Amino acid sequence: MADAAATLTKEEQAVIDALEKLNVVQLNNVVKFMETTYGISAAAPVAAAAAPAAGGGAAAEDEKSSYNVELTDAGAQKIAVIKVVREITGWPLGDAKAATDAPPKVLKENVPKAEAEEMKKKIEAAGGKANLK
Repeated sequence: MADAAATLTKEEQAVIDALEKLNVVQLNNVVKFMETTYGISAAAPVAAAAAPAAGGGAAAEDEKSSYNVELTDAGAQKIAVIKVVREITGWPLGDAKAATDAPPKVLKENVPKAEAEEMKKKIEAAGGKANLK
């Protein structure tokens, strides 16, 4: 990868710089857009994905690889939670408000564990409560 970075044009480096400034949710949206628009995949190669299963045994099978992020309570700081819901989901204001008015509501489905935990932390920091299912 270090060799590839040395041969980037200014335009290509500008794209990389812009991507580095995005938060996890924004970067995920960009990846999904590129997957659907250009038919490319950011999935790990099959050989790399199969390697942990061979040596992991039962412990690897028990841990989920993706989670649903569910808002369970908007809390007292509902406006702050609405802002976080909009950031996480990309939903318009009306949809985000409706989700916070009538919990429980699944905000995102099939999210990788690290990203789901980050979303939960943001919701809780804003005063809401969330579960990972």
